[in-house]
Amino acid sequence: MRQITLTACMLITVSVMSAYSQIKSATSNTIKMKMNAGIVTAKLAESKAFYTQHLGFGVTFENEFYLLLHSPNKQAEISFLLPDHPTQQPLFQKAFPGHGVYLTIEVDDVDKLYKEMKQRGVAISIELRDEPWGDRHFAIQDPNGVGIDIVKYTPQTTN
Repeated sequence: MRQITLTACMLITVSVMSAYSQIKSATSNTIKMKMNAGIVTAKLAESKAFYTQHLGFGVTFENEFYLLLHSPNKQAEISFLLPDHPTQQPLFQKAFPGHGVYLTIEVDDVDKLYKEMKQRGVAISIELRDEPWGDRHFAIQDPNGVGIDIVKYTPQTTN
């Protein structure tokens, strides 16, 4: 079974390969949606360095309490927000506890990215491996404790 490209948990509606979807409203009008993940964390600088240096993300917007990054192809975004910031409502103030969320980033050449990560000294949480359902992947962890599964999907063939 293929993993969901992006997984969400309350505020952390995760999107590192953009989740575009359309739904039908009660009146049959189509509503376009774009989702980005948000992580409430004091580690804005560490998060920026990790995603830009190791995954090639760019900065879409940044101020003293908020950081919005985009994937290299600009198809997905992830944001980071300082905890307990007075401009934010209580729902968006509590810091992420560092577990229970993961991202899956689908790439064209997982072997190349794995080799580059190893050469840069990025800690590999799960070594490169093939799964019986067709995925070839490895995993790393961001400074906030978010697991990142980097995967190349291979369609299964039926005999």
